[in-house]
Amino acid sequence: MELKYKIDELKSYLGQHEKLVQAIGLIYWDMRTNIPSKAGESRAKVLEYLSGESFKMITSPKIEEFIKDLTPYKNEMSLIEKRMLEELERNYNETKKIPEDKYVAYVGLCSNSELAWEKAKDANDFEIFKPYLEKVVEFQKEFIEYWGYKDDKYDTLLDKYELGLTTEKLDKIFSELRDGILEVLNKIKESKKKLNRDFLYGHFDANKQKDLSLYILEKIGFDMEAGRLDVSVHPFTTNFGNKDVRLTTNYHEDEFTSALFSTIHEGGHGIYEQNISDDLECTGLQTGASMAIHESQSRFYENILGRSKGFCSYLLPVAKKYFEDFKDVTLDEFYEAMNYVETSLIRTEADELTYGLHIIIRYEIEKELINGRISVSELKDLWNKKYKEYLGVEPKNDAEGILQDMHWSDGSFGYFPSYALGNLYGAQMFNTLLKENPNIMEEVKNGNLTEITKWLNEKVHFHGAIYTPEELIKRVTGEELNPKYFIDYLKNKYYKIYDVE
Repeated sequence: MELKYKIDELKSYLGQHEKLVQAIGLIYWDMRTNIPSKAGESRAKVLEYLSGESFKMITSPKIEEFIKDLTPYKNEMSLIEKRMLEELERNYNETKKIPEDKYVAYVGLCSNSELAWEKAKDANDFEIFKPYLEKVVEFQKEFIEYWGYKDDKYDTLLDKYELGLTTEKLDKIFSELRDGILEVLNKIKESKKKLNRDFLYGHFDANKQKDLSLYILEKIGFDMEAGRLDVSVHPFTTNFGNKDVRLTTNYHEDEFTSALFSTIHEGGHGIYEQNISDDLECTGLQTGASMAIHESQSRFYENILGRSKGFCSYLLPVAKKYFEDFKDVTLDEFYEAMNYVETSLIRTEADELTYGLHIIIRYEIEKELINGRISVSELKDLWNKKYKEYLGVEPKNDAEGILQDMHWSDGSFGYFPSYALGNLYGAQMFNTLLKENPNIMEEVKNGNLTEITKWLNEKVHFHGAIYTPEELIKRVTGEELNPKYFIDYLKNKYYKIYDVE
């Protein structure tokens, strides 16, 4: 067998599948942004059909043949070719274990489940969404039985988003993270310094917010000629290759920061996707190394960069051009308001410090649910109980409680930990960046983010999924993931803001 010929044949096949996946993604994007309210059910059927065709392609005898023919030649392959084969085999084995009729039915269910979640959130009524969620959870449990598990059923789902991650590892990481967050939070509560953020609330015209969002996106390095920004109930990013990356946000006219930071967050995801190497097209590797690595980029741009004093010093004069509300606001006031700490109910609007507690709550709930120790009927009460225990707040309604996130509606169980892990990865990368260029944040004051984005592109984005998360963080920082860097970052930042000794 001629290796090059077989590799080219595989790339051609994967390229065909990528086109199908992009068509599915485009329909999904349309459902979240533009679809008429009555079209949901019929569009879900289209997704079912196309997803069935996708399933057939990735579980076909042709894939099995590629794996069988290429495996003996691994030692002769380049790194990209090896990783292409490894991911192909991993995805094939995972998907092949699910009966096609189950897979297609599940895709259709999730499409309708997402629409039901939107209706339930709008109506502030968990009961509308509950029967769909029960079915999604049952499918997840059934799939785990097909895939198999060793110690904890939830490990199987964690591994889908972060290769090699287990509840045993995550319990240790989250325990250290939780203790670190609570240490900082308790000291802030004891601080006598009071911050003012009243000027962030008022009336902020949605059109002006959009103009500002587009301006900031380009400033941080998102290429608008290879992307766009739209509106959805829950902000997200999707892409159809690195030349078509689509972001969404949600404008709230009574508050300044929500849309701004949602846009910057999604922009971080988008910049990652836009800068993945063209050479990875048709390899199955033209995507992020993992969901947590992806979150490290979005959280980096949103918080480490977006809420830094340097960026605030650049952003404030720009914001004053759009909104009169900031005409008398000083840099210190603006920076402190952007980093105001307050335990709250809504994850996406949580401050940088307490955000991790929101993720830990969801992680603990998901573990119990997937392992059958609680039922969907118990979710709402458990959710409210944990929010009271961890954050000292209680939801007044379903929309600000159990219904605030869409992730369960599409079956993304095991995904939430990626958000908190993203914070840890991002802080560890930032620590390395500062070692290599101690003065790089000085450039940010002038709106020059080029060197930061260039560094991230070279170290992270360009490589797509060539490296595993563990390999990538070692390449970038020289060591394994370590929560210490994020906790130190939080202490250094918030102790200065709140005058904590």
